[in-house]
Amino acid sequence: MNSLSLFLKKNKKQKKDTTYAATKSLTDENGKPLLWTIRPITSKIHDQIREDCMIETPVRGKNTVRTKFDSTKYIAKVISACVVEPNLYSKELQDSYGVMTPEDLVREMVDDPGEYMAFSAFVNQLCGLDESMNDKVEEAKN
Repeated sequence: MNSLSLFLKKNKKQKKDTTYAATKSLTDENGKPLLWTIRPITSKIHDQIREDCMIETPVRGKNTVRTKFDSTKYIAKVISACVVEPNLYSKELQDSYGVMTPEDLVREMVDDPGEYMAFSAFVNQLCGLDESMNDKVEEAKN
C-alpha cells in the first residue's frame, strides 16, 4: 500500500546531467568533438518556454489577433535551457560569435542543420518531449 510519505519531495529522484557532442566543428587538441553538458528541463521551465513562443499577430482586415506558435524559437529556447556547459549566457562566448542571446549562440555554434536537428532530437528525448500523449497512454495501459 502506498503511503503519502513516498510522494514527498525528499523521495523524488533527481534527473542527472549527461553529455553530448553537439557539433564536430568544435574539437579538442586531438580533434575529438567537445562534449556539452546537458540537463533536462522541468515542466515549469517548459511551460514558460512554450508561453514565450506564442505570438499574437493581427488578422488583416479584422479587429482581432491570431495566436501562432513559433516552433523555431521554441527549439532554440529548449536547447538553450538544457545546456549547462558551455555557458551560453557568457558574454565573452556570445561576443566571440557576435550574438546577444543564448538561442542565437547555440545556432551559431551548431550551425550545421543536420547536427542542429540531431541535437534537438537528443534534447527532446532527454526531456521526454519525443513521446506523444497517445504513446504514454498506451504504455500505461500495458
